Amino acid sequence: MDSSITSTGAQVVLAVIPIVGIVIGGIIVFFYLLWHHHEIKLQIQSGTYHQQRFDLKTFSLLTGLLLTGTGIILSLFFILIDGLTYTLLGGLIPFILGICLLVFYKINPDFWKKDVE
Repeated sequence: MDSSITSTGAQVVLAVIPIVGIVIGGIIVFFYLLWHHHEIKLQIQSGTYHQQRFDLKTFSLLTGLLLTGTGIILSLFFILIDGLTYTLLGGLIPFILGICLLVFYKINPDFWKKDVE
């Protein structure tokens, strides 16, 4: 491989790509929030708005399972590739977060209540 430094033009392009991505992502999020605000406002005016309740129980179970599975796979991968190094934290952090969410799901007082709807 050539060990020369990349050209100035290539360095500018490499520096601009993440900035453009962040700006476009910000614009998309802004217009989504604006559209959602107008949609809720019109539903309230027409009397068809029903506030949706966030289901923390299902969210913590799903997120806990996904993070635990991802953390296990990443941990095994990093152990096989690098051994016991700081790289392993890339798998252990989502694994521990997933376990914590599953424990929260189990010890949450709302878990023992019957869903009445």
